[in-house]
Amino acid sequence: MLLAAALALMFAAIVLTASAVLSAAAEAPSEDRRHRDPPPLLWRLGWPLIDLVAHQFGKLPGDAAQERCRRQLALAGLDFTMRPEQFFAGRIVAAASGAATATALALMVGAACLPAAVAGGLLGAILPAAALRDRIARRRAQTLRQLAFTLDLIALAVEGGLHLPAAIAQAVERGPAGALRDELERALRDVKAGRPRNEALRQVAERLDLPAVTSMVASLRGAERQGADLAPTLRAQAEQRRSERFLRAEKQAAEAPVKMLLPLVVFIFPGTFAILLFPVVVQLLEQGLLQ
Repeated sequence: MLLAAALALMFAAIVLTASAVLSAAAEAPSEDRRHRDPPPLLWRLGWPLIDLVAHQFGKLPGDAAQERCRRQLALAGLDFTMRPEQFFAGRIVAAASGAATATALALMVGAACLPAAVAGGLLGAILPAAALRDRIARRRAQTLRQLAFTLDLIALAVEGGLHLPAAIAQAVERGPAGALRDELERALRDVKAGRPRNEALRQVAERLDLPAVTSMVASLRGAERQGADLAPTLRAQAEQRRSERFLRAEKQAAEAPVKMLLPLVVFIFPGTFAILLFPVVVQLLEQGLLQ
């Protein structure tokens, strides 16, 4: 009897929840995404639910938090993919999914459900922010690797007689795929749409937020404003970026032994000592010295 009542209550709760979700989905306005980039794969799987949660709860974070999120999305190249409220909604959905998954696993193994749900919810809420930070770091590292080569391409095109927008277009067409090419292509689209060239380049520097790109844009804008030849400026910038990349490689090589010290102490040395001392311990046990 009690089991039947519990099942009936569970069924009623599921029906009421589904009805509330469908009602909220019917009231939510549909978003026109024809001019937006597709979201990442995991976000795409739950996008209808994320969009629904964004409509209901996306405005809960304050204006300052939304502005910081908008800035991070721009740095990650996702400002044409989602709005800040959609990112916050994605974190809510991930937290709920993590809590539900952890609760199901706890029920399967017979563990406590509440701590598992809390831990799963916290992990689900943290993972999207961590993934966003990792994407920003990867874009910055990729940009620094490609910057010198892209500057060489632009310098070659300028020396061949092309003006700066056409030279950037050649670099976009023939350069390696990555964040820098995407941002330069976006700048060209902005110029074609009527935005001043200097403003479009300045926004490239803001979206990438790297001192090397900021220096490059400032040099280009200064040389163009003064009527100077762009090719020597671009060559000098490319040489400087190569020198900086070599210095970064030297720094990383110098830091490698320090970073390897902890894994050596925690994982390598204990196993090595165990292998070396095992015959000694066996011999001492055979002689009865350790009994």
